[in-house]
Amino acid sequence: MERLLLLLLALPALPALAQVDSLQQPPDATQQIVEDFLQNTDSEGAFDFNTIFEELQYYQENPINLNEADEEELQELQLLSDIQILELLNYRRMAGGLISLYELQAIPSFDLLTIRRILPYVTIDKGIDDYQLSIPRMMAEGQNELYLRWSRFLEEQKGYSPLEEGQAAQRYLGDANQFYLRYKHAYSNKLSYGITAEKDRGEEFFTGSNRQGFDFYSAHLFLKDYNRTIKAIAIGDYAVSFGQGLILFSGFGAGKSSQVMNIKRTSRVLRPYTSVNESNFQRGAAATLVFGEHLEVTALASYRKRDGNVLEPDTLDVEGEVRQISSLDIDGLHRTPNEIADENAIGQTTLGGRLRWKGRRGHLALNGLYEQIDADLTLRERPYNRFYFSGNRLLNGSLDYSFTFQNYNFFGETAMSDNGAIATLNGLLMGLDRKVDLAVLVRHFPRDYQALFPNPFAETSGARNETGVYLGLEVRPLPHWRVSAYFDAWQHPWLRFNTDSPSRGYEYRARLTYFLKRDLEVYLEVRDETKEQNIDKIDGKNNFTLPNRVFQTRLHLAKKVNKALELRSRIDVGFSENEVNTTQRGFVVYQDVIFKPLSFPFSFTTRFSLFDTDGFQARYYSFENNLLYTFSIPAYYNRGTRFYFNLRYRGIRNLTLEARIAQTYWKNQNTIGSGLEEVAGQRRTQVSAQVKFKF
Repeated sequence: MERLLLLLLALPALPALAQVDSLQQPPDATQQIVEDFLQNTDSEGAFDFNTIFEELQYYQENPINLNEADEEELQELQLLSDIQILELLNYRRMAGGLISLYELQAIPSFDLLTIRRILPYVTIDKGIDDYQLSIPRMMAEGQNELYLRWSRFLEEQKGYSPLEEGQAAQRYLGDANQFYLRYKHAYSNKLSYGITAEKDRGEEFFTGSNRQGFDFYSAHLFLKDYNRTIKAIAIGDYAVSFGQGLILFSGFGAGKSSQVMNIKRTSRVLRPYTSVNESNFQRGAAATLVFGEHLEVTALASYRKRDGNVLEPDTLDVEGEVRQISSLDIDGLHRTPNEIADENAIGQTTLGGRLRWKGRRGHLALNGLYEQIDADLTLRERPYNRFYFSGNRLLNGSLDYSFTFQNYNFFGETAMSDNGAIATLNGLLMGLDRKVDLAVLVRHFPRDYQALFPNPFAETSGARNETGVYLGLEVRPLPHWRVSAYFDAWQHPWLRFNTDSPSRGYEYRARLTYFLKRDLEVYLEVRDETKEQNIDKIDGKNNFTLPNRVFQTRLHLAKKVNKALELRSRIDVGFSENEVNTTQRGFVVYQDVIFKPLSFPFSFTTRFSLFDTDGFQARYYSFENNLLYTFSIPAYYNRGTRFYFNLRYRGIRNLTLEARIAQTYWKNQNTIGSGLEEVAGQRRTQVSAQVKFKF
């Protein structure tokens, strides 16, 4: 009776919750996580893992059943925090299945903003995924998707300009066009196979070093949840994630963000690989098998060619000595003779396994990973990299866990590298009250811990030379209001790149959000970070290791004018300062217009932004809507404007056509970019187009 009464009370909200767009953009909360990711890594430009939102499209057409989904399936949505997942599972255990989606309001930590975010992707109705079909039938009855994408800059960059007489500098060997092709066949979310190919700007195409066509090819065959024993089989290219990322975590792993409770790494162990990042995947075969109710075993084997900077042999070396490389290249660019010389220079073998015990309230898993490259990694000696991995073999092992007790979720991972160094990360998510959630995470990565591709929650990359404590808090004091905040403090006991002494830092962030049904969302945010690093004195040649502070405030407003039109406005203001240089200040203002009528074939999104900062240290990142399933996050700095316009046409069944133009104008500089990417002038314009065909 209590549940029925709650449902009746929720009915007035039903019309507002029930209106769903036919073609969803990535949810705002997830966009902000990606924004924060690049802010924390000091990166900009297009995001490499451009299929991060791909599964959301599947769940829009085949919603997750909230009455049957387990923890892993709910985590795959990437729209719920782990404390929300925990409380949903607890609610199901105590009250049984949901009568209606609007009963979600009875679950602690599920406010209207969360429910509105997940509504297009969830259901309480039983679907067809429970029925087992043969593999040939799934191949015959599945759905096919074909993507063709093109992009280029209109202004000539230095890498494409002809050399002057007598000049010996390098130039790009290919043209300025970027091409992308992807074909994928999928039946439900159980079977998929396909091929992905890409040519980056500047790379040759059907000529020179790429007579086979594209510079990068990737293919996969993936079977998921086929029966009670076969949980996953991967052949070709696939992604692997173990535990909290101390030894291996492929794909996107969010760190500190405005979603302050999302600190736990959550991902299936095996996933098909369909991205164009050319370094962070495995190539070979892998499988996850389930034995009984509690035991799960994963095994993987991979061999693939890798880019590496091969060192010239010493004429005094003994004949037959193993080759040496100074680094493993991860950018995947092969545009110049030097870059082409490093392409597929070495081979990498990866063998690994995972033994997982899973109970009703959690799991315990033992992970192992062996990496071997057919060259000795010999780093150029620098004080900061004294404890980095070198050689050609590396063995890692780890133990990871996650257990729940009432409204508490304990999780973590402890790992060892074959030099004996031990790294550990442990966290606790707590639902203290219907209106209060708390997250705590403690990490310790020794300076000599070694892993090739770790990706844990951390201030810096590499899972080494860092000790820190994170506290996150989310409070929902009143209907339509949310307060979220975190504080993170860390120290680096040894030197780092661009930091010539042990260092420390701290950061806090707070956000106040007001939302009204589906029509309005406003938030005010403050972010303050202070960390020690090398500071170059502007009027001298010396640098100093000193605290550098970055303070930013943001006011964001999103308003649904009607079913078809949404307006978004934002202003960022802040500064960067240290003891030896003048303070850099600045601001960014932008206006978005999003027009997506449900009964008209054309839709568009556009933005105009104005930025004025004293330099790169006072920069701001903003998520940009792009072509379907792609996105970019540029850094706004110096003085200028930026504009983009995306146009989409869906007037022909199963066909989507898109075009985009984006231009940045810098008022206070006469060139844009550096090196071979340099553009002579104050404008840089990028045009793109994409065709998506389903059949």
